[in-house]
Amino acid sequence: MSYGIEWAPVAARDLLEVVEYIASEGRPEAAEHASNRILARVRSLAMHPRRSRIVPELKRVGVTEYRDSIVGPYRIFFRVTQRSVGIVGVLDGRRDLEELLFQRYAGG
Repeated sequence: MSYGIEWAPVAARDLLEVVEYIASEGRPEAAEHASNRILARVRSLAMHPRRSRIVPELKRVGVTEYRDSIVGPYRIFFRVTQRSVGIVGVLDGRRDLEELLFQRYAGG
């Protein structure tokens, strides 16, 4: 079975911000490479999304419907439904997830 891929608007912005940040450091080739790797991983989730781990930080508080996949320092966060994989975020794995989520959802 192949799942459809659906990008949440915030996740698409996350990817754009990653690419723009790397390019702004004077590394356009690295920005393109990072984008290609992240997009390739997202495409691969269409075949076997449940092979990815449940997000450990969320699992500790009883939230088990979100998974992540790591590409370099970036974490692709997603949710699997019966027919699709919903990409909900592309975040820098070197940062504190709790802080990032607080900033995103509490307006911090």
